[in-house]
Amino acid sequence: MAEKKLLVTLVNSPIGYHQSQKDTVRALGLRKIRQTVAKDDTPVIRGMINKVSHLVEVEEEE
Repeated sequence: MAEKKLLVTLVNSPIGYHQSQKDTVRALGLRKIRQTVAKDDTPVIRGMINKVSHLVEVEEEE
């Protein structure tokens, strides 16, 4: 059975936020505003998204 994927899009700049949040955005693979990456739906990725939820939008891919 294939795992679900999450589409994560950077919508706000991490400039002006703590370094740990900037590092989390980079660890998700996001570099530019409006860039979208597909990530597996795991607890680790969910935690990273939760930490920077004010900077990203998330959609579930089917």
